[in-house]
Amino acid sequence: MKKIIFISLIFSLFFFIGCSKSTDSGKKRIGVVLQTRAHQFYKDLEEGLKKEAAKLGYELVVVSAEFDINKQISQIEDMITQKVNAIVVCPADSKGIGIGVKKANEAGIPVFTADIASDEGDVVCHIASDNKAGGRKAGEYLAKLLNGKGKIAIINRPTVTSVLDRVAGFREEIAKYPDIKIIADVDGGGERDKSLKATSDVLQAHPDLDGIFGINDDSALGALSAVKEFKRDKVVIVGYDATPEANNAILAGTNLKADVVQYPEKIGIKTIQVVNDYLNGKTVEKVIPVEIGIVDKESLEKSEKVN
Repeated sequence: MKKIIFISLIFSLFFFIGCSKSTDSGKKRIGVVLQTRAHQFYKDLEEGLKKEAAKLGYELVVVSAEFDINKQISQIEDMITQKVNAIVVCPADSKGIGIGVKKANEAGIPVFTADIASDEGDVVCHIASDNKAGGRKAGEYLAKLLNGKGKIAIINRPTVTSVLDRVAGFREEIAKYPDIKIIADVDGGGERDKSLKATSDVLQAHPDLDGIFGINDDSALGALSAVKEFKRDKVVIVGYDATPEANNAILAGTNLKADVVQYPEKIGIKTIQVVNDYLNGKTVEKVIPVEIGIVDKESLEKSEKVN
């Protein structure tokens, strides 16, 4: 009899502990798996996520993989073990992340992607900038800088869908200018050091290069460093993200002349709103685009005067 009572007490204790884990805060939890915290873009996106989650009463569990896709999959597995109510992923690799998305699908946890999409698995909704439109804006601006003719390079990162969309939009726009030739399309990994090296190789191979499109600001700023090292004053650069450092380079009159501007905080806010709608039984769209724009020295100077 004592043994039965003891076993019952142990069972009750484990039941109580298990219940307390899921009801400590009384809030539903959203797991967020970022690709990095090193970029200003993702810092701003995280800020938007946190701001809206606090407003709507969710607890966020945020981790970052720092571009390591295997680590990111492990982080998703950990979110599944924690039994979060939803998972938001910013994939480090659009194809590779499919393994993690499918595991969440099997566990019955809804998955949402922000900024970068997943090529595989069932994703409830993808929330991101209209990257194709952004690529077209970058192409249009670079063509204007070159007066419709010249030789250009793309500092790419072809492993993520958002960049594929940017480059596709850029190429669509450049195709309207028969006297502009894309003579190099190289992988800078979306990182500054790698982009500096990739751009240096392009500059050595093509002394007649006129322009560069960097798919994000680390790519553009890496390209800018290479252009300065090689003293190629006539090479003009258009970037993507409009981070404070890039904006300062534009204002300073460097070779970086313009940047497509995204609104990462708005992406974060919208993502939590969509998750909230879904968890409350509302139908949500499969893809939700967020507006983009473009900034140059003139527009930034006007903005400074207004502020």
